[in-house]
Amino acid sequence: MRQENAHTLALQTLGWLVNREELIGAFLANSGASADDLRAQASDPDFLAGVLDHVLQDDQVVLDCAQDLGVQPEALMQARAVLGRGDLRHWT
Repeated sequence: MRQENAHTLALQTLGWLVNREELIGAFLANSGASADDLRAQASDPDFLAGVLDHVLQDDQVVLDCAQDLGVQPEALMQARAVLGRGDLRHWT
C-alpha cells in the first residue's frame, strides 16, 4: 500500500470513528486527544496511526469499519504499517 492510500484510508477510518459516539469517546479518553485535536491533527501520520491502532484493538471494530468503508480488514493493518513509526512487531 502506498503512503497516500494509507493516509486516505486512515482519514476515512477517523471519519468512521467520529460517527460512532461510543467508539470516539473511548478513543478520546485513551489517546488524551480533544475534539479539536481531531481536526487539527488529521493530517499528522502519527495521529492517524494512533487512530488505526485504536480501531485495530478490537476484531469486531475492525470488521465493522472495513465493511462500512468497503475494504478488506487487512487493509487497515497495512495502512497502519505504512503510516507507522512505532513498534510494528506485533503486526507482522
